[in-house]
Amino acid sequence: MDPHRRAAHADHVDGNVLAGALGRLFGGEPTEMVAVCASCGSAARIAEAWVEIDDTAAIVRCRSCTKTLATVMFAEDPPRMTFSALAELRTT
Repeated sequence: MDPHRRAAHADHVDGNVLAGALGRLFGGEPTEMVAVCASCGSAARIAEAWVEIDDTAAIVRCRSCTKTLATVMFAEDPPRMTFSALAELRTT
């Protein structure tokens, strides 16, 4: 089936339906996840990204084009993450 084609019938439910998929996605070693840059299309493990860090946040940059993929604000409670040029995040 064409992934861009919408199903003839789709159910509308709340976000709890994602629990299993998100658990599988984030349940492993996070630095082994592959990040795909929306700017240049490069795909690499998070462990290979360039990170600018200070006491409050870490800016995760694409090693190929240096665009910001995501920012992790760890000085906040709870920590939070925003996404910029991150097109895809997947397990290996």
